[in-house]
Amino acid sequence: MAFWRKPQSDDEVSELRGSQQRLARIQAHIDALHRLSRQGLWGLLVFILISMIAVFLKDFNILSHVSMSMREFLGKPPSPKLINIALAVYSFSALILTLSRLSDRTEVYRGWAHVGYLTGFYIFYLFSNALRVNAMAVLVAGLAILGLEYYSIWSYTSDAIRRERSIMGKLSKSLGNDLDDPSEDHPI
Repeated sequence: MAFWRKPQSDDEVSELRGSQQRLARIQAHIDALHRLSRQGLWGLLVFILISMIAVFLKDFNILSHVSMSMREFLGKPPSPKLINIALAVYSFSALILTLSRLSDRTEVYRGWAHVGYLTGFYIFYLFSNALRVNAMAVLVAGLAILGLEYYSIWSYTSDAIRRERSIMGKLSKSLGNDLDDPSEDHPI
């Protein structure tokens, strides 16, 4: 780092060291925000991969490969109508909760739980031999929910990174550094 003048006293050296440590903490927080924003993309990717597996298994009758005693133990699979109702209620609830988190601007990412629940719907449809007809409904619901979750976390992290870079820019200018202006908008 280049400074415009050499510190004169121990207090100035201590203040300079403290400012440099604060810059390092801010940069570490920015890096953590970048990682958080990528979780949404990873959640979408995992869900798409699970959806591809579900589409591959859409004609597979899993109960035909299970012994009669195991079928009796498991019981009758749920009807596709009940699963459809559960999927509609779940999707509506998840979208409402995600929209509320979007308006609250929180840094909580709930996409991994949604991936698990949506995978459960694929499994229920598979057991009831209705996956072929209903796979697209789960896919559309999942993309809507996870896309909104991703947008919520991306929006939060973008604003937080912009604020942190602004603080870094002001701190760097007060130190007299010849650094690029970190408050510029950079893609996440």
